[in-house]
Amino acid sequence: MTRIAIAGFQHETNTFSAVPTRYEDFLIADSWPPLLEGEAVLAGTAGMNLPIAGFAAAAAAQRDLTLIPILWCAAEPAGRVQDAAFDRIAARILAGLKAAGPIDALYLDLHGAMVTESAEDGEGLLLERLRAHLGPAVPIVVSLDLHANITPAMVALADQIAIFRTYPHLDMAATGARCLSLLLALLAGHRPAKAFRQAPYLIPLSAQFTGAAPFEGLYARLSGIAAAGESADIALGFTAADIPDTGPSVVAYAPSATRAAAIADDLMAVILAIEGTVDAGLLSPGDAVARAMAERGGAGPVVLADVQDNPGGGASSDSTGLLAALVDAGAQGAAVAVMADPRMAARAHAAGVGAVIEGPLGGASGAPYQAPFVGRFQVERLGDGCCAFTGAMYGGAIGMLGPSAVLRVVDPVAEVRILVSSNRIQALDRAIFTHLGIDPAACRILALKSTVHYRADFDPIAALTLNVAAPGGMPCDLTALPYRRLRPGVRLGPLGPPHLPQP
Repeated sequence: MTRIAIAGFQHETNTFSAVPTRYEDFLIADSWPPLLEGEAVLAGTAGMNLPIAGFAAAAAAQRDLTLIPILWCAAEPAGRVQDAAFDRIAARILAGLKAAGPIDALYLDLHGAMVTESAEDGEGLLLERLRAHLGPAVPIVVSLDLHANITPAMVALADQIAIFRTYPHLDMAATGARCLSLLLALLAGHRPAKAFRQAPYLIPLSAQFTGAAPFEGLYARLSGIAAAGESADIALGFTAADIPDTGPSVVAYAPSATRAAAIADDLMAVILAIEGTVDAGLLSPGDAVARAMAERGGAGPVVLADVQDNPGGGASSDSTGLLAALVDAGAQGAAVAVMADPRMAARAHAAGVGAVIEGPLGGASGAPYQAPFVGRFQVERLGDGCCAFTGAMYGGAIGMLGPSAVLRVVDPVAEVRILVSSNRIQALDRAIFTHLGIDPAACRILALKSTVHYRADFDPIAALTLNVAAPGGMPCDLTALPYRRLRPGVRLGPLGPPHLPQP
């Protein structure tokens, strides 16, 4: 009987955020389940679009294979993971492996962009500790997020890496299932050679959508690598991490080093060739709102993506630039989601439906560009924030917004509603609106704090989608970021200026 241990430890770290990621953050149920251990790993993720769930489902169809679930956890993106949190969770995974006894292989569901207080490569550090225990002979296969900042250590310590191929990440479970096939081949004795390449330019997350050119075509090339023993994957990188290895990269595997290098070089040549076609353009809040208001008779709402205040990238989810632009322009039929403001949510619940409350909303991060929106708001709806997601990416998961409210701005002209939550959560599923009684398809304008993930559930109803450059904690104008650790010479965006180390 083949015994495969499985574990997951996910975090996407925004090193520009001043909010540290604590151990307690991995215990919270938000978009995904809380920390799970033992058999709860399987029961608590079953049926979800998660890599570890896909791996487990594929393994269930295999004979003579036993899974040993150790631990799985994830925390909402934020600042660096505290060393105490990392060490505690890594120690629990290691202790679980030791308690499991002899195993034949290990599968890890990781992100690929974790940075701790003292380590720029959280995944590499975890792999180092686990490899030291398991030794070089036990195969380790790792799944990573499309936004991974892959390091040489990750490639060296894992026998094989598989990466999501869609953004929005519709194939997370499928990637986990793919990892089982890779692991079974390794167990059969097929140890491929590796090749790793890093691109010389960064790509803002707002430009990484894989549902259209140029990345749709780039990722389509991966399915054409079908020869026995060959595989490759591409990560587009997470630009809010200030580390030397930030940016796009390619991993390739083949029976020979020469063939692996050729596959990696061919894919990198395409990444270089498309650089000039990557659209990283953003509209100002005023221009975006004006264009949305000018759209008449569209078959659905205009979606304004507040891409730089995406909590899924570590932003505070309480910036007010786009909200202010909507009210100033007198926008009609507009809804904003999700504004994370636990203080205002509590005030709304205390006042009750129908009450009018006034004061500051949002803008509590303390960033120099940030200010609250001060006004009067009527409480239209209240909820406990327990939201059953239904979209293609998150369907089956339960979002935990905490005590929430729908507030309508009291204004003589503008008709703007704001979904206010207690917890940070990305606006990536229509259920965030419907569970509070709003039909998003009936709105004229939807202002969503998300970068690309919203497209999976909102593109089918949108008449037009615009990316907006309202200030936020996940800048997509990379020239504005104060990089200090980034490798010298890498271009700050497609055809952008080279990074010059700070004196």
